[in-house]
Amino acid sequence: MKYMLMLYASQRDYDEMAGKVPEGEAVWSAEDLAAMHAYMEKFNQDLVESGEFVDAQGLDEPVHTRRFHGGDGEPAVTDGPYPETAEVLAGYTVIECDGFDRASEIAARLARCPVPEAARARAYADLRPIVDGRADLEP
Repeated sequence: MKYMLMLYASQRDYDEMAGKVPEGEAVWSAEDLAAMHAYMEKFNQDLVESGEFVDAQGLDEPVHTRRFHGGDGEPAVTDGPYPETAEVLAGYTVIECDGFDRASEIAARLARCPVPEAARARAYADLRPIVDGRADLEP
């Protein structure tokens, strides 16, 4: 079965990683970023080697988001970022493995990713099975 690990962060994390906050206020350093990237590369490589890797992508910052709302038959469009949103989807990893327990073991490894403590408090990941078809939705 396939599962999606959805990794969340905040606009603040994106701003800090891009150097858009005053130096004294930044939580992320260049060393922190390098450690995180190295960990995630190894995480993905381990999944490739085990045959459980399907796909992984990071997403651009929320300022480059466009939200589409349904309406009276015409879409309403709002450009990001959205100040009311504390967390945003920062990236995802799709895995294929033997079951929810194994997928949970993989997802739990993300907690060991080196990040600054202030960023760790804001970050989290969700794990969800991917629906393969209508039959997966029926009781």
